[in-house]
Amino acid sequence: MHSNHVYNLMNQLTIEHKSLWRIKKHYLEDAGDCADCRAFWEKMEKDKEEHIKDLTELIKSHLS
Repeated sequence: MHSNHVYNLMNQLTIEHKSLWRIKKHYLEDAGDCADCRAFWEKMEKDKEEHIKDLTELIKSHLS
């Protein structure tokens, strides 16, 4: 069993992955021709990818 701290990191990783999936599969398409909204979702997509990378590294460091 992992500590609550590691569980929190893993839970947040799951949340970030789900959010990224929604952005890629729905939100960008739903933004249609609105350049401002598409730019926002594209920025959010990059932010989520970075959060996922950072969380993955943190989790790895706690599990090794």
